[in-house]
Amino acid sequence: MRVGVMSDSHGNTMAVDRAIELAGEVDCWLHAGDLIEDAEYLAMVTDKKVINVAGNCDWPSSGTDDEVLAEIGSHKIFLTHGHIYGVKRDISLLRQAAVSKGADIAVYGHTHVAVIDDGEDCLVINPGSVSHPRDGKAQSFMVLNIEGDRVKVEHFHL
Repeated sequence: MRVGVMSDSHGNTMAVDRAIELAGEVDCWLHAGDLIEDAEYLAMVTDKKVINVAGNCDWPSSGTDDEVLAEIGSHKIFLTHGHIYGVKRDISLLRQAAVSKGADIAVYGHTHVAVIDDGEDCLVINPGSVSHPRDGKAQSFMVLNIEGDRVKVEHFHL
């Protein structure tokens, strides 16, 4: 199973389109917030299931959840934008929340900086920003390749 992961698209549908093209065939997408309309666009143009959450630019009145626990294959994925968990300081609160909910994968955004942290208790990833990266690198997103218990992360730059 291939799961596309993006965050912080901030209305840049051209970047979303490029990510779709580079990702190739995926089974579903995760969108970690900022902007909900982009997640809706992603679902419309790919005709794939999109699991998404609200980011700090989407709330308080978006009506979309701040976090979701999704079961994909044999994995539980905790999806959140991250602003509620102080991810600009560190990811310890996010990791703790994910593990307490039984997740073995946590996905977040907000920092616009890509992260792959394969800790003992939980794989934590941030796909970076598909629109406005803040790490001096090109716009990015990720794809999770899930085969049973194994998860391989591919990191793409636009």
